Amino acid sequence: MVLNVAGQSVETDTQGYLRNLGQWSEDFAKEIASRDGIELYNDHWELIWYFREYYDENQINPTMHTMVKTLGKKNARHHEQKQYEKHIYSLFPRDPVHEICKLSGLPMPQPDD
Repeated sequence: MVLNVAGQSVETDTQGYLRNLGQWSEDFAKEIASRDGIELYNDHWELIWYFREYYDENQINPTMHTMVKTLGKKNARHHEQKQYEKHIYSLFPRDPVHEICKLSGLPMPQPDD
């Protein structure tokens, strides 16, 4: 599927994941979020940027466990990891890791073992 994002043609697979990771932009994330019925706020962007940085450093997507463990400690509003995980699900109710990967322009996550 080819999307017009800020005047650029951006190719995705049928589920909306970027075919060329180098084409990611904030405008792409906003377009995909709009298509998926998500309004992006600061907490969404924090997760998107965390995923992008993690992928750049490790060349793999973070897992829910890694995200909760890392960001849950940093985020003063969420003292318990379970509470932070609930917060993430409130932002992305369907499937947080898949949705964040898509918005971050990263590959579809592999199934959990």
